[in-house]
Amino acid sequence: MANSNTFQIIGGEYRGRKFGFPDADGLRPTPSKVRETLFNWIQFESFDKTFLDLFAGSGALSFEALSRGAKQVTSIERNLNAFQSLEKNRKLLKSTKISFFNQDAFIFLKQKNTKTFDFVLLDPPFNKNLVLKALKALKDGDFVTTKSKIYIESEFEITQRYLKEEISEKIEIIKQKQSGAVNYCLIKIL
Repeated sequence: MANSNTFQIIGGEYRGRKFGFPDADGLRPTPSKVRETLFNWIQFESFDKTFLDLFAGSGALSFEALSRGAKQVTSIERNLNAFQSLEKNRKLLKSTKISFFNQDAFIFLKQKNTKTFDFVLLDPPFNKNLVLKALKALKDGDFVTTKSKIYIESEFEITQRYLKEEISEKIEIIKQKQSGAVNYCLIKIL
């Protein structure tokens, strides 16, 4: 792992901890400024809640959620090198509140679901048209309820019209921002 492949937890129990991650196609950790904004948006409702990180990558969002008091974080990562790095970092923390699975996100979403998640972190590789596919699979598999919130990071602006045209479900954009080439928003299903 190159020294430049690191991210730092910005808040909570593990604030200041640095983690490494490998080079992998499409892997780009959520910038600290964006993570800070997201967790400011949900700071009063995320403690002791369940999180699903469908495209864990470096683990920046998963570890940030854990650091800020998540009850349980379930993280999915298809790339074996990235997964092994995530497991190594999890072992450093000795936490039982975070689980990583080396699996394709869409295979995971096809499994029979036994619980819903309070928050879903949806930061797929850019330019692969995965956002809508993931939203539909989350809804169809009953991974989310009207109380769930979904964070989306994408290379394009998610609009209310886009969501309405592409998904029959009523979805509301709660918060939205852009930072450089990253567009991000928090949505909920009505």
